[in-house]
Amino acid sequence: MKSEIRLKVNGVIYEVYVEPWKSLLEVLREEIGLTGAKAGCEEGKCGACTVLINGKAVNSCLILAPQAQGMEITTIEGLETADGLHPLQQAFVDHFAAQCGFCTPGMILSAKALLDKNPNPTEEEVRIALSGNLCRCTGYVKIVEAVLSVAK
Repeated sequence: MKSEIRLKVNGVIYEVYVEPWKSLLEVLREEIGLTGAKAGCEEGKCGACTVLINGKAVNSCLILAPQAQGMEITTIEGLETADGLHPLQQAFVDHFAAQCGFCTPGMILSAKALLDKNPNPTEEEVRIALSGNLCRCTGYVKIVEAVLSVAK
């Protein structure tokens, strides 16, 4: 049985009707049309579905959509502004930190959560913050360089 929920995503309120067992990832992709978060393992192990909830990086495949009501949800689509790409997005471009791009949104959002909390992390802190995000294409070197280039 579907019920109405209200989700605040990228500053916009969405009213959607969903089954109570639907994950936030499914609702973002299928009901709201925001496909930046990817369905990877759907077990919380790869980080492809990472979004920010109240500023914290979380696996949206592990959160039931109704649980996210009343929270601030940010997806990769919410980072770009009228002025252009977010500095982390631009750094990934500038440092060639994306290959296939499947993991990139999750990597960027995990990095954003880290930099919002710690604007000047060490390389080790960056690697720890990104440890929940699996990339099958790169050796992580360019990704870490991109994040550190944005650090203050």
